[in-house]
Amino acid sequence: MKFPRSRRLRRALLASAAFTALAALAPGALAVAPSGLPSPQQGLNLLVVGVDSRKGVTEEEKERFRLGGRECDCTDVMMLVHVSAENDRISVVGLPRDSLTSFPEEHQDRRTGKVHAAHPAKINNAWAEGGPAFVQETVESMTGLPVHRYLEIDFRRFMDTVDRLDGGVAVCTAEPLKDPVTGIDLQPGTKRVGGGEALQYVRSRRADGQMDFGRIRKQQRFVVNTLGRLRAGVLDDPAALRAFASTLRGTAAAERGISAAELLALAARLKDLPLDRTEFATVPVRGFNPSVAGVGSTVAWDEAGAAEVFRRLREDRPLPEAGAVAASGIPAATYRPTPGASLICP
Repeated sequence: MKFPRSRRLRRALLASAAFTALAALAPGALAVAPSGLPSPQQGLNLLVVGVDSRKGVTEEEKERFRLGGRECDCTDVMMLVHVSAENDRISVVGLPRDSLTSFPEEHQDRRTGKVHAAHPAKINNAWAEGGPAFVQETVESMTGLPVHRYLEIDFRRFMDTVDRLDGGVAVCTAEPLKDPVTGIDLQPGTKRVGGGEALQYVRSRRADGQMDFGRIRKQQRFVVNTLGRLRAGVLDDPAALRAFASTLRGTAAAERGISAAELLALAARLKDLPLDRTEFATVPVRGFNPSVAGVGSTVAWDEAGAAEVFRRLREDRPLPEAGAVAASGIPAATYRPTPGASLICP
């Protein structure tokens, strides 16, 4: 039986509240509670987005980590994470925030209540116009893949989650990395960073000349190094893992939002997965589109290459090799899937 979306949402919220209450009453119960995490025959798709929101960030932190300025009310980070049905491979595809898309007619703007006609837009504006559900629908429309679960992270939650890891997370760079906008200033080598400096690192896009494409690769490296830190003790510490999952998940409600219990279930499924079984790529890009009135400069996906990437995920297969996708007109956007083990710091 199919329930109306609003009723499904109410059920999800009730389930999330029940898990939260269960964790509060019995801290050890969350790890063994049934999570409801689906196991689709063609693999699980998790959409992870980073929202440019400074809610909960102190004035001192804004100044120290260069977080001032106007919020863009958008998703600066979009990663589609595919976990294979056999839990033996993870494929992560970055979706550039300036990717050109088209929003459908008769969608309601949550900010104004206005019903819009179909119009072109950047993919990162879906969150501002329609919220998490509209983000998911937009990604599903562009990729042809179902989004089974959704995880939204803002600045505050990102910093707090990194700070849950004792000693922080390692970042490494072969060349000096200095960005006057984010304030990151790293010398060649490896350094452990806490939440604030980690946020500076994953937001940096002006230090290496590769703009958003370089930033996506930094974010992918950071994900791998975070997975490495989790494997180095946290996955074997139930209390620390529950705290990490709870902080990462937060309390915001979202349709198909992954719960803390489901994050724990996913961690259990993937606990023994080697890092080199995680592959990363950015969706194949053709180049920049001509400026669109009311939208600005946007990125055009390579239609054939993107279709091949998402067909592979739809069939629960590894990402295509670099040579199977046409080269981009933007050198920094060259499609190059990378196994996780080659991204981790030495």
